[in-house]
Amino acid sequence: MTVTGGTAHRMVVLVRPGLLPMELGIVHRLFGTAEDDRGRPLYSVVTCAPSPGEIPTDADFTVNVPCGPEVLEDAGTVIVPAALEDYEPQVRGRLSDDVRGALERMPATGRLASICTGSFVLAAAGLLAGRRATTHWKSCAELAALYPEIDVDPHVLYTDDRGILTSAGVAAGIDLCLHMIRGDHGADIANAVARRTVVPPHRDGGQAQYIERPVPEPGDTSTAAARAYALRHLDEPLTLEDLVCRAAMSVRTLTRKFRQETGVTPMQWLTQQRLQYARRLLERTDEPVDRVAARTGFGTGTAMRQHFRESLGVSPRAYRNTFRGVE
Repeated sequence: MTVTGGTAHRMVVLVRPGLLPMELGIVHRLFGTAEDDRGRPLYSVVTCAPSPGEIPTDADFTVNVPCGPEVLEDAGTVIVPAALEDYEPQVRGRLSDDVRGALERMPATGRLASICTGSFVLAAAGLLAGRRATTHWKSCAELAALYPEIDVDPHVLYTDDRGILTSAGVAAGIDLCLHMIRGDHGADIANAVARRTVVPPHRDGGQAQYIERPVPEPGDTSTAAARAYALRHLDEPLTLEDLVCRAAMSVRTLTRKFRQETGVTPMQWLTQQRLQYARRLLERTDEPVDRVAARTGFGTGTAMRQHFRESLGVSPRAYRNTFRGVE
């Protein structure tokens, strides 16, 4: 979903009793500080509840929410944060009538996202069937067992499948919001929001790196040296063997360590880095697609076009046309 034009995109956060305040704050902070090059806000953020008023949180204070579900009717994007009830044992399809009715008010063309275990709300409403989704790693198995029609990915920080997005734990909501801003308005604006908030504009890998693991054995090393080398030589045709040599590990050990540290395989990580670099070059330079492909290690424009379509759903040229000179 690409948001353009001079009108601020309307974001509506649907909260429930037992709200986690940090998740609400993430949305308001990140989208609320996104501006174009003239200082105009790119988003308007509104909070609503199925029954407006004082909404209890998981802390020792409440949140006053004056808006009811009627504001969902004009939403461009609806975000559903987690609530305490999501951490209780779940039952397939369990969804209160007021929450179900609220979701039914949002436009059919609107974008929908969840933070952390808010994904159980989308699942119970039948909105994730046939889609890829994630949630907090402690709840992924339960989500997959209750809703086998959902392709649950426990390794990633967020998913984006045809206009419905889900994120992992609380802090992964930051990654999700920055991903939406980046997709709507390009890397420069997303990076500016990240800098203001003092968070990374993009975190490598997924939530697999945050799952509790045994203490590493003495001498167990990191893949940091191999990753640093790869980032300095993205324009070269790097192979798995190149990374193995830099890390001084076997192929099996390197692959295992990469999954632990980044959540993906070495070559998947390398492709991610090349895509990020290519997007920056397309946004900031007038270099031909073939030149960008050479500088980012894809080799040819044809190869880069294939990766762009697989990962972003658009061609490099269409991406550039969208994000050069955002108004």
